[in-house]
Amino acid sequence: MICGVVVALVWMRQSGQNVRGGTLAVAGILLAAAVVRLALPEHRAGMLVSRRRLADVAVLAAFGAGMLVAGLVLPAQ
Repeated sequence: MICGVVVALVWMRQSGQNVRGGTLAVAGILLAAAVVRLALPEHRAGMLVSRRRLADVAVLAAFGAGMLVAGLVLPAQ
């Protein structure tokens, strides 16, 4: 998850025209992390575990949905 977010941020930084795509990539990564956290057991989830399962999924899904809305609202360059 962290590597994917870093790659998306570097992609956005390289050119100002990639902001929308990078934002959508970060949203996808966060939503995928929420699904993975929901599916994996506690001992296999690794760094995704910080609180109880439902709290982790809710936070990741909320941030992912927020980034998705932000990415869709941004005007195309």
